[in-house]
Amino acid sequence: MRLGLVGAGFMARGLINQVVNSTPGMQLTVVCNRTPAKAHAAVGDVGAQAEAAESLRDVERIAAAGDVAITDDIALVAGSDAVDVVVDATGAVAFGAELALACFAGGKHLVLLNAEVDATLGPLLATKADAAGVVYSGADGDQPAVQMNLIRFVRQIGLEPQVAGNIKGLQDPYRTPTTQEGFAKRWGQDPWMVTSFADGTKVSVEQALVANAAGLTVPRRGLYAMDHTGHVDELASRYDVDELRALGGVVDYVVGAKPGPGVYVMATHDDPKQRHYLELYKLGTGPLYSFYTPYHLCHFEVPTTVARVALLGDPAIRPLGAPRVDVVPLAKTDLAAGTVLDAPGGYHYYGEAERAEVTHAERLLPLGLAEGCRLLRDIPKDGVIGYQDVEVPSGRVVDRLRAEQDQMFFGSPAARTPESARA
Repeated sequence: MRLGLVGAGFMARGLINQVVNSTPGMQLTVVCNRTPAKAHAAVGDVGAQAEAAESLRDVERIAAAGDVAITDDIALVAGSDAVDVVVDATGAVAFGAELALACFAGGKHLVLLNAEVDATLGPLLATKADAAGVVYSGADGDQPAVQMNLIRFVRQIGLEPQVAGNIKGLQDPYRTPTTQEGFAKRWGQDPWMVTSFADGTKVSVEQALVANAAGLTVPRRGLYAMDHTGHVDELASRYDVDELRALGGVVDYVVGAKPGPGVYVMATHDDPKQRHYLELYKLGTGPLYSFYTPYHLCHFEVPTTVARVALLGDPAIRPLGAPRVDVVPLAKTDLAAGTVLDAPGGYHYYGEAERAEVTHAERLLPLGLAEGCRLLRDIPKDGVIGYQDVEVPSGRVVDRLRAEQDQMFFGSPAARTPESARA
């Protein structure tokens, strides 16, 4: 199977190495990056031959020779007959939305290492993929898909997941690229991306994806987010089972638990006979039983999803239908009117998970649309930012798509003006 990759950052470089040197039966045919020199370097570093491509014919010629085409034009990825599956490893919402539309138009399956675009537009993009007859999927190795695999396992053996959780080592909503610069430099990562891990934005995005794929919700804005330095199994006694059942199951995360950085599912079983067996098999007496995966291996696992999508037509994780959970921005510091909001993982805001119906009813700004918006009024530290607080840049595809998603699932766009709402 033939893979087209968009992005040449930290995760993309690992994936290039994995496909080229450790995945028999899979060929990396083209890498697209806005800075082609970085793509050339990433391919060359793993011992493969790279060549610039200016046309679809170039891509097909280079791929036929067993080499990797390099371009900065997504049309040469989405439109090439030498590509079966495209992986988006950019993490950019606006660009990711345009790439998704191009892939669907070109008949290409799409695997996301871009949780941000999925959290913002996933329910709509999934319907557009279906209409195009292609598969839309998150990637194994990212914690949402690892959780979804565990959820499927738990359901298959007859238990009902009540909590799907993520294990974090740090949570401080006020971290910035300045505070995270040293860590990022040590590992060769982007300080802004590292900050989104530390400030809780990334885990909120990831848990929104799990909720939307598994039909779960959030107990409150920001989740329970407990601190727990013991083993993850001990969490079985810390959740209120009646509350979980009443909510229909929730997503959550815990800070400091072991083994990390893995994922967990807390599940119930209604059959006393089966509960007897679960106790015999050392899972405790219930009512919550703990299941966990002690690791997620990021780019190492992505080829599994590419194969799953190409050979079986089966997504690792994708939205079920209407959005259940969104992510909204809250101010990291007092923000003055006139501030143009920066990107997630920056200096202006952190993200928290919120129920999608609340996001829509209160006209809260989706985190994935915040970058580039100009504040119309002062926002206090920890204040949530809504559409009424910002001027949205004109002409953005992502805003049009978000309005289409809102219309599809809620009957109206949340970004409407007060005048249009009255009309």
